[in-house]
Amino acid sequence: MVVRRIAIIGAGMNGLCVARQFLLDHPGLDVTVFEKEAEVARHQSSHNSGVVHAGLYYTPSGLKARFCIRGAQLLRDYCGARGLPYDECGKLVVALKAEELPRLEAIHRNAAANGVADIRLIGPEEMREIEPNCVGIKALHSARTAIVSYGEIARSIAAEIQESGAKLRLGHAVVRLNERSEGVYVESDSGPLDDLPFDLVVACAGLQSDRLARTSSDEADPRIVPFFGQYYLVDPKLRDHVKGLIYPVPDPRYPFLGVHFTKRVDGALMIGPNAFISLGRENYSGRRLNLGDMADFLRYPGFWKFAARNGSAALRELKTVLSKTSFARQAAQYVPSLRDAKLRAGVRGIRAQAMQKSGDLVDDFVIHRKGRVVHIRNAPSPGATSSMAMAEHIVRDVLAADKL
Repeated sequence: MVVRRIAIIGAGMNGLCVARQFLLDHPGLDVTVFEKEAEVARHQSSHNSGVVHAGLYYTPSGLKARFCIRGAQLLRDYCGARGLPYDECGKLVVALKAEELPRLEAIHRNAAANGVADIRLIGPEEMREIEPNCVGIKALHSARTAIVSYGEIARSIAAEIQESGAKLRLGHAVVRLNERSEGVYVESDSGPLDDLPFDLVVACAGLQSDRLARTSSDEADPRIVPFFGQYYLVDPKLRDHVKGLIYPVPDPRYPFLGVHFTKRVDGALMIGPNAFISLGRENYSGRRLNLGDMADFLRYPGFWKFAARNGSAALRELKTVLSKTSFARQAAQYVPSLRDAKLRAGVRGIRAQAMQKSGDLVDDFVIHRKGRVVHIRNAPSPGATSSMAMAEHIVRDVLAADKL
């Protein structure tokens, strides 16, 4: 199939990086990016911790491990070339108790198998050299873990692709991809958004990815079940109590990483996130509920199977949702000097987490092609870190047989 016209759905990090990769590899292609919001990167790409993950936790040979490590290097190079902040502040994964040590050592082995650079297990003395206020009996130090502003990076890429000839059509909500013999029509509620069909479409719809896939005749599963994560900002007077990133050892009984400390590129210090079911896919204020979004997960059998298996985790997270004090004290196990720190609400992210009918969370990235359409069906953390590598994969591997 000879390809001349390409549409990208979604102007977050993934969509913008895919558009950029097409133009880098095939200058002169007709590329259009459709975005429902009035600005780029209004969802997951700007509602996150800003961490560039090193690839510690992900299954060796999986897409997350592969894309995360490659993506981090590409982001580092891009930020350097564009003069954007990229701070390799480093990260400690800290064990507080002896029972956590086997899990910490397993993470170290996993990271080594993934080829993560500059990682080592250290004791309390070295921990204090890196993070003077941190306590623990052992830690994994990842020196290359970094922080950025994904919002800034997305805006830079948006400007770059437009300079290269791409069209960025903001304020255009896509609800359906209608494939016919002559190509794919990109449609809103009121009809096609372009008079001509596209030869290929890549859907990077994030929180709406399963809905767009279903209306476009793709598979119904996996489904997106949204989980919000609230971050809090520590009193600026105390921000120097943490130099970089401090994480707990993940508990296998819980599906997410747990509350941690994160430095931002502007110097602020965040605690978070918790992880609890969101009452709306785009409920960033936490004050609104969306009955349609709630009905989607309440009617889904997989959600109830997941809930039945994770009741204790839900109760633990609910405490941090209802009590800022509980939230702070959970994090302060690792930095006791911040036990009574004043906190104010920071960014609230919503994770587009894909779930199976079995109630299992989809662990790896899911990229599915059907006909002329490629859907990214699951790209939560480390999705932003991996975005440039994922774009390479889509353009060079998934679409390798097409004549671009």
